[in-house]
Amino acid sequence: MLAKTRFARILTLQHATARPLAYGVVSAASFANTKASFHSSAPRRELSAEQQSIVKSTAPVLAEHGLAIISHFYKRMLGNHPELRNMFNAAHQGAGSQSAALAHAVWAYAANIDNLGALTAAVARIGNKHASLGVRPDQYPIVGENLLASIKEVLGDAATRPIIDAWAAAYQQLADIFINFERDLYAQAEATPGGWTGWRKFRVARKVHESDEIISFYLEPVPELGIYQPRQYSLSDTSGEGNSFRISVKKEAAKGQEQPAGRISNLLHENVSEGAELEVSNPYGEFTLDIESDAPVVLMSGGVGITPMLSMLGTLVVHAPQRQVVFVHAARGGKVMAMKNYLSQIVEENKQVSRLIFYEEIAESEQQGRDYDCQGRIEIDKIKDKVLLPDANYYLCGPIPFMRVQQQSLEALGVPSERIHSEVFGSVTA
Repeated sequence: MLAKTRFARILTLQHATARPLAYGVVSAASFANTKASFHSSAPRRELSAEQQSIVKSTAPVLAEHGLAIISHFYKRMLGNHPELRNMFNAAHQGAGSQSAALAHAVWAYAANIDNLGALTAAVARIGNKHASLGVRPDQYPIVGENLLASIKEVLGDAATRPIIDAWAAAYQQLADIFINFERDLYAQAEATPGGWTGWRKFRVARKVHESDEIISFYLEPVPELGIYQPRQYSLSDTSGEGNSFRISVKKEAAKGQEQPAGRISNLLHENVSEGAELEVSNPYGEFTLDIESDAPVVLMSGGVGITPMLSMLGTLVVHAPQRQVVFVHAARGGKVMAMKNYLSQIVEENKQVSRLIFYEEIAESEQQGRDYDCQGRIEIDKIKDKVLLPDANYYLCGPIPFMRVQQQSLEALGVPSERIHSEVFGSVTA
C-alpha cells in the first residue's frame, strides 16, 4: 500500500488513437515521497574557477539577449530533430512563454554558477517535469549542441572561443545534475508500490461534470501497459491504493486572438468518453504536504487551482484529523466552482476544518454562509484573524498573478517565506 503522503506530481497521459495525444498531469496524489536531491546524486564534473568567472560574466548578456538565443535554440533544435516536438507544449511554444521560462532559467544558472545551492528548487521543479515526460540522458547532448550553436549564431563574434568553451563545460555540469536527479526519480518511482516508469495505459472509467467549466476524469489501469502534446493537470483525488486517479480539467475558452482555446482541455471535454484509453506516466512533483507535522494548514486557491487543494484536504481529514485546516478559495461564481457539495460535506463532518469561499458574482439563488462566505476577491488583510494561525503552513495554487498577490500579502503580515508553498500552472519565468 502506498504511503499516505499527498503532494503535487506530474502524471503524463496519452490518448489511444491513431495519432496519440499526451498530457502531463500535476497530481496531488497519495504516493511515497520520491523527492530527489542533486546534492546527493552521483559526482558531477566541476568547472574551473576561470570557467565559473567567464560564465558568471555573461549573465548580463543573457539578461539582454537570452530570449533571442532561446527562441533561436528551439527553432534550430526542433528543425534538426523534429521527433522532439512531441516533448514540448505547442501552445506554450507559440505564445513564447516556454522560451521566456528557459531564458530565465539559463540566466539564473549563469548568475548562480558559483552558488548552485540557490538552484535547488528550480532543479527539483524542472527535473520532475522532465521525468514526467520521460526525458532520457541521451537527449541532453542534443540540447547542448544546439544551445551552444545558438549562443554563437545569435551573439556572433562576441561569443569568443573561451566563452563557448566555458559554456560547454557549464552545460555539461548542468546536464550531469539533471541526469543524476532524474535517475533518482526514476529509481524511486520503480521502487514505489504501484509506481512505474514510462507509459502505462489507463481507461477513463467515469466522466463527471463538476461545474460549468470543469469535468473530472476517473482513470483506472488496464492490464497492458508515442507522444503528441504534453499537458499537465492536477490530480484531484486518488484511491488509497494508488491504482486509480481523478483529474479535473477546466475547459479553456479562447481569450481574443492572442490566446486560442485550449487544444487539449477542449478535446478532453468534447471527445474523450468513458471507456477511452489514455497512457499515463508515473506522478512526479515537488509540491508536498508534510503529513507528519501537527501544524495548522491553510489551503488557498483560485479557479481550477482548487483541484490539488481538495486532494490535500481529503488526505488531511483522513490521515491527520488532529490538524486545524482553513480552506480559502476564490471563484468567479457558483456556476464555475467545482465540487462544492464535496467541500461542504467535509466542512460539515470535520469540525477542525473551516472554509472561506469568495465569489465575484452572486446569483439570486445563492445565499451567504451556505453557498459562499464573502463577495469579491481574496484580501488576506481583511481575513487575517481567520488565516494567520501560529506556525501554520500555507499552500497556494492558482493563476500566477493570484499566487503572487497572496504570497506578498502573507509575507507582509509576517508569515515566513519557508512556510509558504505554491504550485504553478504553465511555464515559470520568475
